[in-house]
Formats: sequence, C-alpha cells, structure tokens
Amino acid sequence: MLKIAIVILLLAVIVSLFSGLFFLIHDGGKTRRVVNTLAVRVALSVLLIALLLIALWSGSITLNPTP
Repeated sequence: MLKIAIVILLLAVIVSLFSGLFFLIHDGGKTRRVVNTLAVRVALSVLLIALLLIALWSGSITLNPTP
C-alpha cells in the first residue's frame, strides 16, 4: 500500500512540475500560478520524503534487498 502511495505522489510531483512549466510559458510569469504550483510541488515533495522515511522505518521498502 505504501509503494502505491509513493508512486502516486511521485507522479503528482511530476504533473505539478509540468503544470508549472506550462503556466510559466503560457502566462509569461505575470500571474501567481507558477508560484502556486511551486508551493504545491514543494508540499508534495515533503510529503513524499516523509512517506519514504515511514516506509523505510516500517520495513515496507529496503535500501539493499537481500537475495
């Protein structure tokens, strides 16, 4: 379950990245939409890192899997 949440958050960060790029190109940086997508991307990244740490701590994922 944690692995699926990690993948979903990673995809959300990527979508936020490209939406920020779209707003930057489309608006020319004149609106606050780029800043808002940056704030969303930072929040999603912090949540992703926290979820990765929880998954490592609980043993759902490992850094060096044993064969």
